[in-house]
Amino acid sequence: MSERMNEWLKTEMRLPEASEVVARCAKCGDAGMVLVTGADGRRAARACVCQQELRRSFRVKAARIPKRYEHCVLESFDVLPNADASLGMALKMARKFVEGYPMETGGRGLLLTGSIGVGKTHLAVGMLLALMEEKGVPGLFYDYRELLKEIQHSYNPQVNSTELEVLRPVFEAEVLVLDELGAQKPTDWVWDTVALILNTRYNDKRTTIITTNYPDMPPAGVLTGAAAQRAAREETLGDRIGERMRSRLAEMCVRMEMTGKDFRQGAGRARFG
Repeated sequence: MSERMNEWLKTEMRLPEASEVVARCAKCGDAGMVLVTGADGRRAARACVCQQELRRSFRVKAARIPKRYEHCVLESFDVLPNADASLGMALKMARKFVEGYPMETGGRGLLLTGSIGVGKTHLAVGMLLALMEEKGVPGLFYDYRELLKEIQHSYNPQVNSTELEVLRPVFEAEVLVLDELGAQKPTDWVWDTVALILNTRYNDKRTTIITTNYPDMPPAGVLTGAAAQRAAREETLGDRIGERMRSRLAEMCVRMEMTGKDFRQGAGRARFG
């Protein structure tokens, strides 16, 4: 059993101490247990809801889900009446993916493409949280750029971690969310690292959920006609990760393109009060 899996199991099986409850619980008085009366009139002790909330926070922390996205459950993904139809379709596919995991998905993941602010990360995290909560799946979230920086940092002789120690949980996570694929400027090292991650997970039939702002198209140099004109205006996923790895993703993931307005520039814009 992998070290990452052992850590996750310890987190799941551990009963949090009452001292870890920051705010005093009115239901259990910080004891962690409450007495309930069954239909037969017998009383029994069970874990308080505050302990369930703590366990959830431990799972979220172990999965490295950023605080900004902890609330991103599928139920809170609102599709407004005038929203692009692709958003409703993406939400439907996300729910179907969770319901069918793992038997119907067969190791395949999802590739969510689309412009910034349409909700790709929200859906990706929502699926990961649902799988963790409903099916006990050990998962992991990584921002693509942050992962590459951690790998590069491991090359520093003063750092006590190695490249393999950074990559092992990425290789072994039952479900991995890789956010913002292609966001790092492409170099030979970046392409090799992406190939190592994707090929390893592909060979082990592990599920990967990926988001990217780049259209799922070949590099500009191999396009013709209207596609070439579009690529002349913007980079493609093939440009950012290489055509060989883009082709690999076609085998690993079902693609879902999300289009629409940037939520952050509208309802999601920062405000005071």
